[in-house]
Amino acid sequence: MAGLCYEDFTPGLIIEHPIRRTVTEMDNTLFSALTYNCAPLHIDAEYSKNSIFGQRLMNSMFLLALVNGVIVIDTTIGTTLGNLGFDEIKFPKPVFQGDTIHVVTEVLDRRESNKRTDSGIVWFRHTGYNQHEEVVCECKRAGLMLKRADYDALQAKNRAESLAARATAATKKA
Repeated sequence: MAGLCYEDFTPGLIIEHPIRRTVTEMDNTLFSALTYNCAPLHIDAEYSKNSIFGQRLMNSMFLLALVNGVIVIDTTIGTTLGNLGFDEIKFPKPVFQGDTIHVVTEVLDRRESNKRTDSGIVWFRHTGYNQHEEVVCECKRAGLMLKRADYDALQAKNRAESLAARATAATKKA
C-alpha cells in the first residue's frame, strides 16, 4: 500500500491512525541501550521508585520515534523523499510501560518545492495520545513529498524493471 502524494495532503486533513501500540519495559530498555541513554529514570526501577513519577518513565525519544513511525503506513510509505525537520516537540504527560499509544495527524500547510519539480513540502502535526485520551507527545514535522505524476512514473519504472528481471531469470532456467 502506498502513502499519500503531495496533492493528497490538503491543509486541515485529519488522519486518525488505526495502529495502537502498548509500550513495554523491553521497548524502554532496548531503546535506551541502543541510544546510550543511561538515565536511571528509564532503566533503574529502584532509583525510579523515589522519583516524582514513582516508577520508570518511558524514554521520550522512543515516544517521539514511535509517534512518527505509526504515521508512515497511512501517510508517507513510498511517497516521501525525506524529513526536513521537527519543530515544537512537546511531552505534556509522562508515559509509562503498559500505556497504549495512538496517533492523530493533521496537515497544517503545504507548498511546492522551490528546488525540485517532482515534490512539495508538507507540514504535519502529529499528536500521540495515551489510553486516557491525554496528549503525551506532539510535534510539527516538515516532509518532502512526491507529486502524484512522479510517483506513478516511478512505480511504472519499478514494475518494468521487475518484469525484465523475472524474464531474464526465466530465460536462464530454460
